[in-house]
Amino acid sequence: MSTGGMAAEALPARTSTAVDQVVRDRTKSRLTAVAVTIFLGLYALFTVIPFLVMFLSSFKDVKDAFTLPEYGDWGGMLSLFQFEPTLVHYRSLFGSGGGFASYLRNSVIAAGGSAVVSVVLGSTAAYALSRGRFRGKSDLYFWIISTRMAPVVAVTVPLYAIFKTAGLLNTLPGLILAYTTFNLPFAIWILKGFFDGIPYEIEEAYMVDGYSRWRAFASIIPLVAPGLAAVVILCVLLAWNDFLFAAIMGGEAAKTLPVATASLRSSTGIQWGQIMAAGVVTATPMLLLGVIIRKYLVQGLTMGAVKN
Repeated sequence: MSTGGMAAEALPARTSTAVDQVVRDRTKSRLTAVAVTIFLGLYALFTVIPFLVMFLSSFKDVKDAFTLPEYGDWGGMLSLFQFEPTLVHYRSLFGSGGGFASYLRNSVIAAGGSAVVSVVLGSTAAYALSRGRFRGKSDLYFWIISTRMAPVVAVTVPLYAIFKTAGLLNTLPGLILAYTTFNLPFAIWILKGFFDGIPYEIEEAYMVDGYSRWRAFASIIPLVAPGLAAVVILCVLLAWNDFLFAAIMGGEAAKTLPVATASLRSSTGIQWGQIMAAGVVTATPMLLLGVIIRKYLVQGLTMGAVKN
């Protein structure tokens, strides 16, 4: 057989192998997509169902909230959605003597104040670490982030002693400062990556035109706006969900929603309806905030991960 004939026979074999490989790759890709979809669907159910049950229970009478279908009666699951809505639990929380309006205000002030202070101080410190050239810069940066590695329990007693001496216990400024001690290193760590990704030539151009260092710094703030938004949200979440600092240092005068919700469980009983309503009041603002700025949050978290 000639060389040309052998090449002609090998060509269909190679083509068939390539087609089979493409089919296998497509099948594998489809199976992977199906598996990922199933996993995300199950995870979504696992995440949403508890919140749905909490939301529905907050509008139910206590008797209806504890009414469950018989074992094996899957059709009876619809009874979970069949009830007479009531606002009695929300009235108990926010009515006269409930006090949850003040607790909600304390949470907003403490979380928002800590986020603002952390972003303002964190952006300037991160800019200095990104642009500055001084001895011990890497050691200082590691020391800053190492303070965030320490567990909250490890610093609670020293902070309590300091705050007691300074007269900051049971005050909102003291609670804001306590949250800032943990939010500030976190803000510096994230924002430094954003400033590292911005070319220094932009600031040099401003300073050549006669701008001061502060004016040049202010000019690049819009370039790191997604990062600032991400830091604000994360700082607010960390402070909003905190229980330990608020319980130990906030006291009655600066009681926040997590602490107030825990107080609904006493030695005489558990007020399940009010706990469900308090859970909805605590979780809903953060969910809405995440939905509103989710685009900026994702953009901010991914922007600082890549250096130009």
